[in-house]
Amino acid sequence: MRSLITEAPVHERKVEIKTYPFGEKEVIVEGRLTDNRLIDGYRWDGEKRTPGVVHRLGVILRLGGWPLTILDAEAEMVNIPHGQCGVTISSVAKIIGIAIVAGFTEEVRRRLGGIKGCTHLTYLIVAMAPAALHGFWTSASRVPPKIPGSLEEFPALKQLKNSCTLWREGGPLMKEIADTIERLNNKER
Repeated sequence: MRSLITEAPVHERKVEIKTYPFGEKEVIVEGRLTDNRLIDGYRWDGEKRTPGVVHRLGVILRLGGWPLTILDAEAEMVNIPHGQCGVTISSVAKIIGIAIVAGFTEEVRRRLGGIKGCTHLTYLIVAMAPAALHGFWTSASRVPPKIPGSLEEFPALKQLKNSCTLWREGGPLMKEIADTIERLNNKER
């Protein structure tokens, strides 16, 4: 496919997500989305558009509890293509209380999708969820964990199980964790 690319890019989207520890059992997750138009172009009405930033927006989430849940949410729009875009900023409050578990994406879209919010904020929030889990687990890993007694006690099982082919029920990673739990618990006896 790469051989089909013969010209310079016309558009670029960058998404950046960072997680910060907050207290002992919470994290703050910051997401940024930037869309850049890389060439001259024209609007639908013939008005010329020069290269530059089309969107620069961000979402900050405070997350905690288990399963990891959105405790607070806010957004900012630094660059927007239409002055009216700003009216959607407060829509992110509708996601407070959603847990990052199976069905998260559908629930975010149900609350913010279409005319209920901003497509770009919705996209960013959906992208932030897996990164938020990784950030939470990384923050929690600063303290040695209690070894689970069984697979059912594995703290991240609900988020990982059936999340991809390797994490499928009965799949290689689930088996590896179950075997490791059994080995570690037999070693303690």
